[in-house]
Amino acid sequence: MEFKNEIGLIQRRMASSIAGTSRRLEILNALNIQSGQHVLDIGCGGGHLLEEIAKAVGPEGKAYGLDTSEDQLNQARKRCSSYENVLTIKGYANQVDLENHSCDAICSVQTFEYIDNVDDSIKELTRLLKPSSIFVNISILWEYYKFFGADEELNKTIHDTFKAHCFHQMLPTSLEGRLKKFGFNNIKHKPLPLFITNRDDNSPAKFAEEVIAQFAIQQGVSETKVNEWKRQLKVAEVEGRFAYTNLPILTWAFIN
Repeated sequence: MEFKNEIGLIQRRMASSIAGTSRRLEILNALNIQSGQHVLDIGCGGGHLLEEIAKAVGPEGKAYGLDTSEDQLNQARKRCSSYENVLTIKGYANQVDLENHSCDAICSVQTFEYIDNVDDSIKELTRLLKPSSIFVNISILWEYYKFFGADEELNKTIHDTFKAHCFHQMLPTSLEGRLKKFGFNNIKHKPLPLFITNRDDNSPAKFAEEVIAQFAIQQGVSETKVNEWKRQLKVAEVEGRFAYTNLPILTWAFIN
C-alpha cells in the first residue's frame, strides 16, 4: 500500500488527529530524547513526529526522516522548513544512507508491517545504532482493526479485502523474537488501544474508514458496495451502534 496523493493526505490528517497526537507523545516518552542527539524516524510520512524530534534534539542535534514516498517527503520538508537540523532521506529501511553507528535512537510508526523482509531492516538498525541505543516502534495488530455497524457479510467483504494492504497482519506478536535474534534486549511492549464510537472530523475512525474504502475499490470491490458500507456505518453512528477498534502496540528495545 503506497501512502501518496489522496491516501497520503488522509494519512497526514490522521496524524494530526487526537489519536495521532497521543501516539506521538507515547513515542517521545519512550525515546527520552536528549539535546544534541541524532534520531532517525523510519517512515516519517508528512513529518509530524519528525518535527517533534527536531525540537527535542535542538540545534546541535539531527532529526533524520526516511520515507519511500517523494510526496510524503515533500510534505515533511514543508512542515519542518524552519528547522535546520532536519535531513530527509528517500529510501528503504533495509539500506539507509547514513554512516555506521550514527544514530542515538531510531523510531518507526506503522512502517515495519509494510516491509516484506522485516529482518533485513532490523539488521540495518544494528548497523545504524550506537551501542546501548534504543529502537522504538509502533505496529498494529491488524486482526483487531475493525468497524462495527454495517451488514455482517458486507463488513466481512471489506475487511477481508483490506488484509492485502500490508505484509504482516500481526507483526507485534513476532517482533520480540526478531529483535532478540539481532542482539536487542530489555524489550518491552505497551498496548495503545482505541475504541471509537463517532466519525467526526477529529476521529481516527473517519480517516481509517476512508483509507479502507479507497483500498477496497483499488482491489476491485465495486464503488456501489463500498459506498453502501459507508452509508451503513453512518446510520449505525446515528443509531448509537457504531464502533471502530484498533490495537497499536508500542515496542521499545535496546541494542547491545
